[in-house]
Amino acid sequence: MRSTVGKKALMAVTGILLVLFLVLHMVGNLKIFFGANSFDHYAHWLRSIGNPLLPEAWFLWIQRGVLTFAVLGHIWAATSLALRARAARPVRYAHRGKVQGSYAARTMRWGGVIILLFVIYHILDLTTGHLNPNGDPAHPYANVVADFAPERWYVTLFYTLAILAVGFHLRHGIYSAVRTLGQQTRRGERRARAIALGIAVVLCVGYLSVPFAVLTGLVG
Repeated sequence: MRSTVGKKALMAVTGILLVLFLVLHMVGNLKIFFGANSFDHYAHWLRSIGNPLLPEAWFLWIQRGVLTFAVLGHIWAATSLALRARAARPVRYAHRGKVQGSYAARTMRWGGVIILLFVIYHILDLTTGHLNPNGDPAHPYANVVADFAPERWYVTLFYTLAILAVGFHLRHGIYSAVRTLGQQTRRGERRARAIALGIAVVLCVGYLSVPFAVLTGLVG
């Protein structure tokens, strides 16, 4: 973990864990289009995963522990690499030419900050219910509908900006993870870029479909 390669590998592995969670979470969110009963049943089912081997909600706490480790490991590796890069060049260039790289690569840092702030808000909103206008753990569907109601357009706007930041982050992050874990051929590079872009677009569309469906009255 002291080496640059080790830190990049940690970023890649923790990033992959977070992407897998995002995919599964998105699939679960889309159950809202099947109605309140289906969505509420899914939300309550999550608490019973592992029964009778695991007590009620233990799976969720195990999942939260793994995700917390992944997030903290990802942030630590990113911060450590950024500080190491800065230390390697303590004096800025008098004139710095254009550096080849995508918009996503140049905005990874502030995008990560936006995502972190959004995660904190999202937990307080739809997990604990403290910031949700409904906040009833027995009725998750009603909580989502109340959260993205038309009069709360600012919540939908913040959600949209955060998801777009996630998309940019994923586009660059997935590509970098694949390269870090050993894909170095030119053909593999093109494939990695295409896969990263595809996953980012699918996740953005999937996540944004829920608030905009509520906002437009398709779900309610």
